[in-house]
Amino acid sequence: MMKTDLVDKIVVVTGGCGQLGRQYSSALADEGSKVVILDTPAAVDSFETSSAVAALPCDITKKSDIEASLTTIQAKWGSPFGLINNAALDSPPDAGSDANGPFESYSEDVWDKVIDVNLKGVFLCCQVFGAAMAQAGKGSIVNISSIYGQNSPDQSIYEYRRQQGDEFYKPVAYTASKSGVIGISKYLGTYWAGSGVRVNTLSLAGVFNNQETEFLENYCARIPIGRMADESEYNGAVLFLLSDASKYMTGSNLVIDGGWSAI
Repeated sequence: MMKTDLVDKIVVVTGGCGQLGRQYSSALADEGSKVVILDTPAAVDSFETSSAVAALPCDITKKSDIEASLTTIQAKWGSPFGLINNAALDSPPDAGSDANGPFESYSEDVWDKVIDVNLKGVFLCCQVFGAAMAQAGKGSIVNISSIYGQNSPDQSIYEYRRQQGDEFYKPVAYTASKSGVIGISKYLGTYWAGSGVRVNTLSLAGVFNNQETEFLENYCARIPIGRMADESEYNGAVLFLLSDASKYMTGSNLVIDGGWSAI
């Protein structure tokens, strides 16, 4: 296994109570890091913390909330070294037509909610935590994007929904927000290059989560490896990007997608 230098490093994980956030947090704890999860109050209330993993309620679309979280973290544990901007809203294959309808009638309210969390949330967390890292002269930020942030969604995957009578399309807001995440990482990777703070993107393909059979068959047929990722298979990349194993890497986009983007 790769040896990292993340022992006792404080790493903040937004959306850490979710499927992948839990994986990243657990992997970091195993490396000896001190992990602070930021998530909704409801998610935090039901999250089981430990001596290595703490959880704070935080609305990442509100700068005052993020600043209060930073103050709490610094007072209790010290200054953060790492940040994983993982929190995001997506429209799953079984979502309603207001979230997954045609572009021409796509809901402005849904657009605002997705952009607020997926893009504004990343901007604000980088602004608050990244500034603290730059002041300390060290840090690593990993912004989670998607294959749909660099490629248009393959709408044929969802044809089965349309055949069932649903006007279903993978929506524009997710692609727009995840493209923006890549842009933010490139900008900040150069902006903070002289301040000891590295900023990179990790772009992911889909993760198996008991999705409906038709979706899985269509999606997996599109991937050269022939399957969705297991929820633990991105952990190594996260540890790599946070640690000195990637110390000459900033403003880059690491794509792990089972070969999706190679076609």
